[in-house]
Amino acid sequence: MDIKEQISKVVEEISRNPNIKEQFEKEPVKVIEKLIGVDLPDDIIMKVIDGVKAKLTMDDVSKVAGALKGVFK
Repeated sequence: MDIKEQISKVVEEISRNPNIKEQFEKEPVKVIEKLIGVDLPDDIIMKVIDGVKAKLTMDDVSKVAGALKGVFK
């Protein structure tokens, strides 16, 4: 299983659906296993959760930076 591919898949789905994002914040393991369709071992699921959280944070930072960039022109 390619963890990076699974992270991208989950991030894409969370980004498209605010309800899934809300569920992910409450129950990340359950949401990831549902989206991937596989019951993963704890060590792998934690890597996926960490990767998804990091990617979502980076996407949010990029959006804010882009918005601020327009303000200072």
